[in-house]
Amino acid sequence: MAKDMKLAFLLDFYGGLLTEKQAAALDGYYNQDMSLSELAEDMGISRQGVMAFLRQGEKHLVEFEDKLGLAKRFSAISEGLREMRREVEALSSEAERQRLIGLIERISENI
Repeated sequence: MAKDMKLAFLLDFYGGLLTEKQAAALDGYYNQDMSLSELAEDMGISRQGVMAFLRQGEKHLVEFEDKLGLAKRFSAISEGLREMRREVEALSSEAERQRLIGLIERISENI
């Protein structure tokens, strides 16, 4: 089973909307790099059961993102802030540059 690391990113946004078992399987597989066998033993189920939880959870994560688009918006905002920071760093006035960088950092911390 090939890992799509985009799903790990989606898990950060929507993991709380999954069932406990789906979230546990996905977290173990994507974030903790556990094998299917390790997950099966840890969860007390078969490897096939783990695969079912992974498939269901992955399907739900993609559906949530398709409907809500939070991860896409987060990425766009983050990229916009990085671009803004590059532009601000090019300013000649040190005081103005530091003030604007501080503002960008405060915004970045809250997204």
